[in-house]
Amino acid sequence: MSTTPRILVLQESGGHHIDFSRRARIWLNTFAVRYELDFDYIEDTNAVDEVFLAQYAMVLQLDFPPYGWSDVAAAAFERYVDGGGGAWVGLHHASLLGEFDGYPMWQWFSRMLGDIRYKNYIPSFAQAEVSVEDVEHPVMRDVPKSFVVGNEEWYTYNRSPRPNVHVLASVDESTYFPDSDVKMGDHPVVWTNKAVAARNVYIFMGHSPELFDNAAYVTLLGNSILWGVGR
Repeated sequence: MSTTPRILVLQESGGHHIDFSRRARIWLNTFAVRYELDFDYIEDTNAVDEVFLAQYAMVLQLDFPPYGWSDVAAAAFERYVDGGGGAWVGLHHASLLGEFDGYPMWQWFSRMLGDIRYKNYIPSFAQAEVSVEDVEHPVMRDVPKSFVVGNEEWYTYNRSPRPNVHVLASVDESTYFPDSDVKMGDHPVVWTNKAVAARNVYIFMGHSPELFDNAAYVTLLGNSILWGVGR
């Protein structure tokens, strides 16, 4: 029996994040060869249930929102995370929590991400500096203490998730360029929730394909995947 970890990647089939997803898939496939991983890609949750998820050591939610899932898939995913059936890494759209496209907010998902709700974003994009807060966490191994991310949307939420999660990095809103009035003060952008059984990491950044030219970002993402599967 193969011991190669299998990772399920949820990616959107279209939309304005498709260029990020396409670039991510190229990077992931190269990463898979280097670290002996298998990635399977799906663009909807129609096939997802408990038996399906049991095949996977991790779910990588690659710019896939927390709404529009089938009821069976949502229930299976909750059990997967709460029961430690595997790990989870979510990017960008995974925190698009609220009422969208006629769907109600997924309350469990909101609690998993720190009891937050999406509030606003910077539609014109901005460059900013991300500051690592927990340099000792395995996810931050070899990641600079601070690094610049360009051309990002920088979501805000109704509250900071900090009271309910362990923050690994935050964005310094004073470094926005160009400056923006869309700010929330304490603004975590990478965190993990220790209250659930599954190893988990949320990484806000995930809009521009140029992120895969950013050494700090790809190190962070790679570390998150490897930590999640126990490497």
